[in-house]
Amino acid sequence: MKALVPIEVIEKKILLIGGIKVILDKDLAALYGVTTGNLNKAVNRNRDRFPEDFMIQLNDEEFNNLKFHFGTSSWGGTRKPPRAFTEQGIAMLSSVLNSKRAIHVNIEIMRAFVKLRELMSSHKDLARKLAELEKKYDGQFQIVFEAIRQLIEVDEKPKRKIGYIRESRAVYKTTRKR
Repeated sequence: MKALVPIEVIEKKILLIGGIKVILDKDLAALYGVTTGNLNKAVNRNRDRFPEDFMIQLNDEEFNNLKFHFGTSSWGGTRKPPRAFTEQGIAMLSSVLNSKRAIHVNIEIMRAFVKLRELMSSHKDLARKLAELEKKYDGQFQIVFEAIRQLIEVDEKPKRKIGYIRESRAVYKTTRKR
């Protein structure tokens, strides 16, 4: 079956906010083919399904940083802080939206998150193997090892990083302004 939304499109919607991979409510609404208002109404009707580690309401500082990063027009656009959904929150959305499209799009989103995890894991494995090879061989290959390490480091940097990064999610929960 052909994917409703290409995985590359979904990957571009995944942001890093506070050290957590999320997708904004407006981007999810566009993927699901609903309005942001209707998506948020469905979430509000089922609030118990979205604990703090499933959905984050951006605070003013995060929202201003987001507006600065993406820009906002004077005639429209987001005026209040959006919600950001974690992978678990996105999985929960398919149960509250109740449409075939939501189910199929969620499957593609889950595949995108899995692909990102696999890429991150393969980079760590590659870095570990490179370190082992470096120990095994003497200085004659040092230039080659350094060039490979630089290539790996460039790929590991996230493309779209927004906001500030906290040490861990536990710290993030206790220090965020509501």
